[in-house]
Amino acid sequence: MKKLGVYYAFRAAAAIFGVFPESWMRNIGEWLGRRGAARKSTKHPLVTGHMRRVIGADASEAEIDAAVDKMYESYGRYWAETFWLRPRHHQGIGDRVERIGFHHIDVATADGKGIVFALPHLGSWETAGLVADQIGIRVLAVAEDLSNEHITNWFIKIRNALGIDIVLTTDPQRRSKLIRRLKAGGSIALLADRDVTGTGLNVVFFGEETSMPSGPVGLAALTGAALIPVGTYFQKGAGHRIVVHPPIPMPETQTRDERIKKGAALLATKLEEIIREDPPQWHLFQPNWPSDRQYKQ
Repeated sequence: MKKLGVYYAFRAAAAIFGVFPESWMRNIGEWLGRRGAARKSTKHPLVTGHMRRVIGADASEAEIDAAVDKMYESYGRYWAETFWLRPRHHQGIGDRVERIGFHHIDVATADGKGIVFALPHLGSWETAGLVADQIGIRVLAVAEDLSNEHITNWFIKIRNALGIDIVLTTDPQRRSKLIRRLKAGGSIALLADRDVTGTGLNVVFFGEETSMPSGPVGLAALTGAALIPVGTYFQKGAGHRIVVHPPIPMPETQTRDERIKKGAALLATKLEEIIREDPPQWHLFQPNWPSDRQYKQ
């Protein structure tokens, strides 16, 4: 019953936000985010540590605090937009996207070996899937299988409507489905900044070794697909900005394991660059490094 109650709360929020005009939705979401920041929950020290790590040790406490507040504000906008999304809004969203570097997609598509899009939890990353569908590229993405199956199924329906096919982390056929999509010349999109399965690779990320997903680099190395990092950002006011970066070249090494390890290091460095372009839009509210154990959850 509790799971159903949470699910119906999500659906109620979607029903309410769905009738708002875009500006109302955005402003209410950001206001709710600011209210969340003001509460100073147990996650606040963790998030503060993340922002200090990204912005740099030379930043003042006032700068870090302002970035944390903006992070909550951005996250509020993300959830408000998630609840607001309807098929009738899709064309308007696509029309308000600033598109940078999309020629890299054209080149990789012409090559015919498939594309692995690697994204951090930045801005509204689902918008990238919507825009990809609008330009004729339907992506297959991996989504976390939440403990509440009702909410999981609802998220799948939302992402399907955006033009994103979904395979869950718990699907025993997950890897083979991704490989088949790439070998057919298709595209997959993987969130690459947080290892939710616990089976990732160790890399140095923002100054400390941690585990990051092996999928993006491993699948690109296995199939020959282009590994293309992407950053998605909220614009100030309405709209989004999507930046497509050049493909990451797979290092030439004697073994595939070495190739994947070095490729993962290159991807981690590129993700740092993408996140540092607008750190408060990085929605990382979970422990991500061994040193995060110091924060109470």
